Amino acid sequence: MNAQTEPTPTSATMPAAGVIESIKGTRESISVARAYGDPYELDGVTVIPVARVVGGGGGGGGEGSDDEGASGGGFGTGFGLRVHPIGVYEVRGDSVEWKPSIDINRLAKGGQILVGVVAVCATLVLLSRSR
Repeated sequence: MNAQTEPTPTSATMPAAGVIESIKGTRESISVARAYGDPYELDGVTVIPVARVVGGGGGGGGEGSDDEGASGGGFGTGFGLRVHPIGVYEVRGDSVEWKPSIDINRLAKGGQILVGVVAVCATLVLLSRSR
């Protein structure tokens, strides 16, 4: 093989190792430890925060050459993680109670969408009656 087509260690072995390391990091990030927070005690009540955790990751790589025989390669990885608090468990003695959290922003968005749909429907009804 000539120098232009010989695979380099970074183009053949390093991308795979980098992808595997990134996937391991993703797996550690998306875990039960993210969903359940550390319990704490407040006035004799143990509170355990709970969150919804959603995430994913991916990666890829490739090698190629141009018309002049020059070769190159590369790879990339990435992941995203989204965490939303959904409530807490309250532990009082032998009883456990679930207390859901209320997302005011989500409620406001839902209200805005509802108002928009009602406005469009009312406009359509008024336009159809005017004809």
